[in-house]
Amino acid sequence: MIIYAEVECMLYEVQSLKAKRSIIKRVSSKLRNEFNVAVTELNYHDLWQRAKFGIVTISNNKVHAEQVIQEILKMMDTFPDLERTITDVEHL
Repeated sequence: MIIYAEVECMLYEVQSLKAKRSIIKRVSSKLRNEFNVAVTELNYHDLWQRAKFGIVTISNNKVHAEQVIQEILKMMDTFPDLERTITDVEHL
């Protein structure tokens, strides 16, 4: 089972692309290390206060894959630098 999530976020306190990249790198690294998933920035590369992440997990068990995505979303909500605004999850 492959589950793909697109997560849009707002970064309200960011004042530069450099600061945005720092936050994105920290979030992406944390998700990769904790959950062994693929993470990338999909959109809004030139906007300071907006980001869109693509996250993919693969498992032989649908329930496990869904649990991983839900845990990732919970962890993303704990980062004080970003606010998750729109989340789309697809089963492939």
